[in-house]
Amino acid sequence: MSKHIEIIGGGLAGCEAAWQAARRGCAVRLYDMKPHRFSPAHSSPLLAEMVCSNSLRSDAQHSAVGLLKEEMRRLDSLIMMVATETAVPAGKALAVNREHFSQGITEHLEQHPLIEIVRQEQTAIPAPTDTPIILATGPLTSDSMTESLVQLTGRERLAFYDAIAPIVHAESLDMGIIYLKSRYDEGPGDYLNCPMNKEEYLAFIQALKGADTVPLKAFEEVKYFEGCLPIEVMVARGDNTLRFGPMKPVGLDDPRTGRYPYAVVQLRKENRQGSLYNMVGFQTKLTYPEQQRIFRLIPGMDQADFARLGSIHRNTFVCAPELLEPTLQLKSRPDLFLAGQLSGVEGYVESTAMGLLAGINASRMLRGRPLVVPPPETALGALITHLTQSDPKHFQPSNVTFGLFPDIPERALEENASHGTDQTDPQHQQYQRNRKKNKLSKAQRGELRSNTALEALALWQSIHKPL
Repeated sequence: MSKHIEIIGGGLAGCEAAWQAARRGCAVRLYDMKPHRFSPAHSSPLLAEMVCSNSLRSDAQHSAVGLLKEEMRRLDSLIMMVATETAVPAGKALAVNREHFSQGITEHLEQHPLIEIVRQEQTAIPAPTDTPIILATGPLTSDSMTESLVQLTGRERLAFYDAIAPIVHAESLDMGIIYLKSRYDEGPGDYLNCPMNKEEYLAFIQALKGADTVPLKAFEEVKYFEGCLPIEVMVARGDNTLRFGPMKPVGLDDPRTGRYPYAVVQLRKENRQGSLYNMVGFQTKLTYPEQQRIFRLIPGMDQADFARLGSIHRNTFVCAPELLEPTLQLKSRPDLFLAGQLSGVEGYVESTAMGLLAGINASRMLRGRPLVVPPPETALGALITHLTQSDPKHFQPSNVTFGLFPDIPERALEENASHGTDQTDPQHQQYQRNRKKNKLSKAQRGELRSNTALEALALWQSIHKPL
């Protein structure tokens, strides 16, 4: 009988899976090919390297991704713990110092007595044994490993392309033009904002339209994730697409004028010192010379010194509704779990969440215990529902959103409306009227979903205790 779990891939999902299994008393062998071999997008020998951005998005518990983070914290997520320890100012978002974050994850895993880190590339999925295997090789799964998975599933691989945003040195920015502001927040805020008037915006758009891009290889198919489109792809959809997307100025009033500009380019801290800034939403496949030429048209960035320019990379994932069980096991091979973006989710937090669940279930399999599936009312469960119950013909990776959750039960609405409330209070009575008219605010619905999810999670934990 096997006495350990094997995990292939040292990204966020693989690291979280290793941590969850080890803290449940299971020995873990974690394989990572770095530093002997690097993917086209990776450069650090550390585990859990963050490539696209340093942001884990909103940390507000009443947002879908904020709720997912809270659920993971309650399940003792290593990634969430270290992210909090290495956080940099980012308004309402949770962003980290990438190097400190990866260093922290690596140290925690290296120091755990039940985790063995093997710096060796695995080029194929091991043959079936009684050893649970978690495949978490990420969006840049090697060709050989992808072919191994294709042979196992009988499915052609599916791929689209994520684009990476540039990073700029803060000292090269013109702070006489740029101003500090977080959207809708009073005070200076955490983001740098480069304001554009209409003429500057239109000139910028025209430059983007005529810019050279990196050509795709003959075998590559363009299939971008809608939440991470390159800016030049967005521009092709219309001149105002950027102004209603990543360059949206609403809520970013310039303190010098008291009004918001025609368009804004936001820069977010890449490290705690504030020496590097990420161009928010500026994923791109422009050539390097074109990036430098066009991005220096942005007011306040005419002398910009780029620490990293944007690029594109492939994202490989399976058709989860046809291939995966709700436990993240491959239907055709129960000893094999898929985690991370390979399973069909999108985003750092979602990928980590799948690693967390795969780690829990692999450890339960090793110990001979029934496998578990989180309740659909939770953010974790909503992602599993999306992976396993979507229409296979139209399946696409998704971030966590409240649109993936089941409808809020009427009972929960009633309980939330009456709990600890003076029934004669005018605000409460207005709340009840709005609820009956289905006019609850986005924040109120987020609060209801969050409360319902965390109650369901607590009950799930108690039923399967120890999880």
